[in-house]
Amino acid sequence: MHGMINRALQGFLTAHYGSRLWHEIRDMAGIPPEGFEAMLTYDHRQTTACFEAACLVLHKHPNALLEDLGTYLVTDPALEPLRRLLRFGGATFLDFLLSLEELRERGRLAIPDLELPEIFVTCLDPSSYHLRASWDLPGIAPILLGGLRAMADDYGALVLLSLDGFDSGQECLHVQLLDAQYAEGRQFVLGGTTP
Repeated sequence: MHGMINRALQGFLTAHYGSRLWHEIRDMAGIPPEGFEAMLTYDHRQTTACFEAACLVLHKHPNALLEDLGTYLVTDPALEPLRRLLRFGGATFLDFLLSLEELRERGRLAIPDLELPEIFVTCLDPSSYHLRASWDLPGIAPILLGGLRAMADDYGALVLLSLDGFDSGQECLHVQLLDAQYAEGRQFVLGGTTP
């Protein structure tokens, strides 16, 4: 697993639960004292051990923790470049949603060895969409659920999101777009930083 993924998990746990709990999780998972380095590659078992230790220490259901992680990835100010990468998907939430199939390749343009999930979007009707995702580790659907909820807020859209089981080994989500212009979204400037 790319170190940026592990570093994001470490950043999330530290930001939301504090250094003391991060150290307890790190020690339980057998992570070195310095934590994860963003530009290294780690065995998937280390990522899994870290996540499982976090669930135990925090007494949180894995899906709830993964959903919180997805929200963090989009909303934390330190991860603004990721939000910007996502906002390049389109001017509206629907544009963004339909562009998710291109996310893996857009990510590779920024970081060639970063393996993002493969996502497929199926339009069920003009306001209902089925997403299928596969990734190297299980749990991508709850991460996407948190990220999509945060992106809907970012765009000012009102959506209903739900986990939708598995289909041919892929994790699934259902997205119901209730109102594309429900509220004023966050400002996004294509050519520069967001004020």
